[in-house]
Amino acid sequence: MASALEDPNLEHNFKGHKDVVTSVDFNPNNKQLATTSIDKCLMIWNLKPQTRAYRFTGHKDAVMSVHFSPSGHLVASASRDKTVRLWTPNVKGASTTFTAHSAVVRSVNFSCDGNFLVTAADDKSIKVWNTHQQRFLLSFKGHNNWVRSARFSPDGRLVVSCSDDRTVKIWDTVSRECINTFTEHRGFANFVDFNPSGTCIASAGTDNTVKLWDIRINKLLQHYQVHSASVNCLSFHPSGNYLITASSDCTLKIMDLLEGRLLYTLHGHQGPVIAVTFSRHGEYFASGGSDSQK
Repeated sequence: MASALEDPNLEHNFKGHKDVVTSVDFNPNNKQLATTSIDKCLMIWNLKPQTRAYRFTGHKDAVMSVHFSPSGHLVASASRDKTVRLWTPNVKGASTTFTAHSAVVRSVNFSCDGNFLVTAADDKSIKVWNTHQQRFLLSFKGHNNWVRSARFSPDGRLVVSCSDDRTVKIWDTVSRECINTFTEHRGFANFVDFNPSGTCIASAGTDNTVKLWDIRINKLLQHYQVHSASVNCLSFHPSGNYLITASSDCTLKIMDLLEGRLLYTLHGHQGPVIAVTFSRHGEYFASGGSDSQK
C-alpha cells in the first residue's frame, strides 16, 4: 500500500475470538497485532508464522477498543465494564486498571509521545490520563449523548471526538475548551481521527458516509457515500493519501484522497466489518468484524 499500484491481498486470517471483533491495532514494531472482542478478551497475535497468540483476560465485560503505545511496550484497552486497562504485550500479560468513567468506555488512544491516554465513554465525557503516573488528568464535557471515539492530534495539542449526538468536536488540551463543532452528519458519528499531518479530520457515520474536514479553515473538504450501510471505522494511510473504511455492508473500501475517488472495494468478511487499521508504515492493514475473524 505504499503506492496506489499495489493491489491489496490477504496475508493472514486469525481465528480465536468467540464473538464480534471490536477493535484492531498493530504494534509499531510490526511484529504483533492486538484485537479486542465482545468475548471480554484482548488477544495479541504474533505475525510471524507458527508463533503462539496471547489471550489476556481481566475485563469483566466486552472490550471495545485497543491501542498500542508508540514504543510498543504497552497496550491500552477500553471496556464495557467502565474501566481502561494497560497491559504488557508479553506472555505474562500484567495489567493495571484505570477507573474514572461511570459508563461503558468505547475508545482509547495514546498520544504520539506515549505520555497521555484519551478515552471516550457513554457517560458523555472524554478523559485524558497520564500514562506513566497512571492517573486521571482532565475531562472534556460538551457532548449530550454517548461519545464513540476520541483521538489525539499528532502534536498532542488537540483531541477530536464524535458522538451519538451527531456531532464531531475538537478540543484544546491547553485551554480545555471545545474550539469547534461539526454538525454535518445526519446520523450517529461512529469513529473519528486526524490525518497524519494533523490538518484534517475524518469521521465515519451511521448515515453511511465518510466526511473529511480541513480544521485550519473549518471547512468540509470531502464527502464519500460509497457504503450501503453504517460506516463503523476508518484509518488514514501514513502517507495521508489514502483512507480505508469498514462498514456494516460487509466490505472495506479504500479511498484515494488526492483524487477524491474510491480505489478498492474489499470483500472477505462474512458479516459487518467493525474495525480496521493501517500498520504504522502502511504496508499492511487489519480488519475485524462480526464473523469473529481478522
